[in-house]
Amino acid sequence: MKDNNKAILYVSITVLSWATVASAFKLALSSLTYYELLLIASFTALIAFAIILTFRKRWFLLRSVNRGQWRMFAIAGMLNPTMYYLVLFKSYELLPAQIAQPINYMWPVVLSVMLAIFARQRIPAFKFAGMAISLAGVAVISVGPGQLTGVGLSVLGLTLGIGSAFVWATYWLINRMNAETDQIMSLFLNFFFGTIYLLMIAPFMKIEISSLQGVLAAVYSGLFEMTIPFIFFGIALKKTDNPALINHLCYLSPFLSLFIIHLILGESIYPTTYIGLALIVGGLLFNEYIGKRMSKKI
Repeated sequence: MKDNNKAILYVSITVLSWATVASAFKLALSSLTYYELLLIASFTALIAFAIILTFRKRWFLLRSVNRGQWRMFAIAGMLNPTMYYLVLFKSYELLPAQIAQPINYMWPVVLSVMLAIFARQRIPAFKFAGMAISLAGVAVISVGPGQLTGVGLSVLGLTLGIGSAFVWATYWLINRMNAETDQIMSLFLNFFFGTIYLLMIAPFMKIEISSLQGVLAAVYSGLFEMTIPFIFFGIALKKTDNPALINHLCYLSPFLSLFIIHLILGESIYPTTYIGLALIVGGLLFNEYIGKRMSKKI
């Protein structure tokens, strides 16, 4: 029997975790480079997943991972955490948190296009409307602040923010091939390979970690961005008989994040950020809920 009350509790932990990490990223990046932030966060997540596997006595699952799956985990680890977070954190380094955070939420739009191209999944007509709404939101967020303040945003930062959505969508497609593997073991192997890749490029990076605040913010990012929310989101999906509600509640996270960004970082939130984020999330919810219902009535 499903326990929807517990599911709501677990997804609330997920939402609150993701709502805080944009501020944590910026706090870490005030004294660390984007590479240093990722190295510490990735290593933190790796240790956390190892502890969970030990506590659950699941290390025996490694014996069931075949050669083909090892290759897929090696590829997945290159995408997440390595490429995805290097791109995302660099975007945060160049942009205000209120801009970098919502742009990343366009990844479901990118995923729909990639599924159509690579998996031959036809895009229903109604989804083009939702995609257009979300893309309009990205445009409002990207262009709006310059119109209000006269100060333009970093083009490279915006490009990287959009690029992170492409990397995450690609990771999602690759990771589907490892769907039968235990969730925690799958995440552990992703971060195992990702941490190895990060250590391999360490000799080519300038590393000067001297700020305790930066290290603590990076450790927080590893726990509350990469570890805890994925665990509790997976538990919530298993506990509920309404997975659509659990997925939709996650869209509260970017709105709560704006409040925390203003409170912790002191950023004045642009009106265009609210409008753009509402359009991005509105377009996604249109495709997942309203559009489907409309298409069934036609």
